[in-house]
Amino acid sequence: MIQNPLRHLNILFVEDEENIRKHIANALGYIVHEIKEASNGQEALEILKTFSPDIIMTDLEMPIMNGVELITTIRKKEIDSCIVVLTAYTSQEYLLPLINMHIEHYVIKPIRFEKMLAILQECCAKLDKCSDCHDLPQGYYYDWNQKILTYQSKSITLTKKEISFLELLFHNKHRIVTYEEFQSYVWGNAVMTDDAIRSIVRNLRNKLPKDIIANLSGIGYKLE
Repeated sequence: MIQNPLRHLNILFVEDEENIRKHIANALGYIVHEIKEASNGQEALEILKTFSPDIIMTDLEMPIMNGVELITTIRKKEIDSCIVVLTAYTSQEYLLPLINMHIEHYVIKPIRFEKMLAILQECCAKLDKCSDCHDLPQGYYYDWNQKILTYQSKSITLTKKEISFLELLFHNKHRIVTYEEFQSYVWGNAVMTDDAIRSIVRNLRNKLPKDIIANLSGIGYKLE
């Protein structure tokens, strides 16, 4: 089976030209986990209040709030998403202000979809490299590659569904993960019953630091 390395990515795509934005967002929608669109920096900041993207792709020249202002605000808020800049400009006038803002890539318009996919795969590799391991409170530790949870160097057994559930929370640690997302990611074509999800949460709470999984009634769960 061919693996899709982008299947877990959440992306925010910011572009004022609607035809370009819709075309790329629709195409990426078949490849990544979730993609959200904004037509300017101000809209993007509103989306970022409830959405935690792995990668933010943004144009520079936009009305209301341009890409440079958006990226500056994002970094001031200490949002650590990978940022890919889309621009028709190559001059220092546009690019110099972004040098110290940890930009992963520049994509010069017109955008070739194959080139964009290659850049997303590079970003994905960097994200995976940075997120191989997760330190948790109270001496707990999760190794993403080995799928192993440890406490004070002792392994804690996780079921396949518990691993999927926990990793989905890690992927979206700054927001609430909805019941619909758990159904899609953890259960797939099987039916997720109320008892089944409660059982997984109960078991994980017994294996993880106290109060790390929070429930928002009727909505979903998030990591605290």
